[in-house]
Amino acid sequence: MAYLYLAIAIVAEVIGTTALKLSDGFTRPLASVVTALGYGIAFFCLSLTLRTMPTGVAYAIWSGVGLVLITTVAWLFQGQKLDIAALIGMALIVAGVAVLNLFSTSISS
Repeated sequence: MAYLYLAIAIVAEVIGTTALKLSDGFTRPLASVVTALGYGIAFFCLSLTLRTMPTGVAYAIWSGVGLVLITTVAWLFQGQKLDIAALIGMALIVAGVAVLNLFSTSISS
């Protein structure tokens, strides 16, 4: 169940961050409301995740997957350009999250 909550938290955060860009400094009411709701849902679900998942693991997944998803959304829908350095950097972050989750025994809650 923790991974489901974490997945919902990540998607909600990506929606909130996308809406934040669209809110134009909180001058657009609908996008501003979506931003607040997205972040509210994200932090609520993250708090549920942290009941059973170690903080380091949850945050590594949250940040790594979130980074890749928001960058992909920005690339697809907001015209963000990605150069080779950005792609390599994202790949290294994903690799780091994978190593942390698969091989580290030092992560505790």
